[in-house]
Amino acid sequence: MMKQEKSCGAVIFRQEEDTGRRFYLILKSTQGHTTLCKGHVENKETEHETAAREIMEETGLTVTFLNGFREVITYSPCAGCTKDVVFFLARVSGGTLTCQPEEVADARFLPFDAALESLTHASDRAILQEAHRFLQRH
Repeated sequence: MMKQEKSCGAVIFRQEEDTGRRFYLILKSTQGHTTLCKGHVENKETEHETAAREIMEETGLTVTFLNGFREVITYSPCAGCTKDVVFFLARVSGGTLTCQPEEVADARFLPFDAALESLTHASDRAILQEAHRFLQRH
């Protein structure tokens, strides 16, 4: 029987009030890859609860989720296992950017093109592109 895992996270952004320029949060993991913020569902958490907790744990930030954006990546991290990763879109609402030392080596806000280029996995790049398009439409 296939083992099923689930993680939730978000494409996190901040926007300058005066210029309207958007910056996306990219994390460099302690394992060396660059990624979006996400983590495993614990107990009976909802998807949004998991994403909010992981964001707070990994970055020290609080966020507001934007309605209408939910994307799922499904892949096999190892033999006999499938994993769904649910991504939301979230605007920074508070906190101070601080890296969780066990998992995050560095975290920074980058303009779209630099953020896209920095991501290790094509699936993360696709999610960032979808989020960017969503924000341009709304």
